[in-house]
Amino acid sequence: MEWLVPVAIVVAVVVIAGIYLWATYNSLVALGTRVDEAWSGIGVQLRRRADLVPNLIESVKGYAAHERVVLANVTQARAESLNAATPAEAGRAESHMQQALKSLFAVAEGYPALQASQNYLHLQSELVDTEDEIQASRRFYNGGVRELNIKMKQFPNNLFAKGLGFTEREFFEDEDAASVRQPPRVQF
Repeated sequence: MEWLVPVAIVVAVVVIAGIYLWATYNSLVALGTRVDEAWSGIGVQLRRRADLVPNLIESVKGYAAHERVVLANVTQARAESLNAATPAEAGRAESHMQQALKSLFAVAEGYPALQASQNYLHLQSELVDTEDEIQASRRFYNGGVRELNIKMKQFPNNLFAKGLGFTEREFFEDEDAASVRQPPRVQF
């Protein structure tokens, strides 16, 4: 009978550790799923912007066809954005897209007839809305990544999270932080 108390203590510790491991695993799975969902939302918004860019280019091309370098840069930035698979690649593509759009809008400012075009104004408005959605999606994604990474780094989770197949996620950060502080200027 004397051996019953130590065995009960060991069983209780194992059960408590098992419950803790189970609950932590499930919370890491939930956080990882939220991060995946948020990344998907960013992809939707980037695709929406990429779909707007060709129409914007065509609008500008009608007025400023000789600005081939600027139009080619926007087209290249669009392709890079569509091909980005990781947050780091998307961050680099986002930086290039911001720079290309700044150049495009700078060219457009030199053409008053383009500035008055309803089609161009509508596309600008759609682009502004999409940029706002990208920023909101980015904040949601980065918030999820922050929560997941914190949970994985906290003790004692850091002892077994990687062993269970969880890895820290990358934040979606713009390679050029100045372009985030100064997004493309759109004038109506």
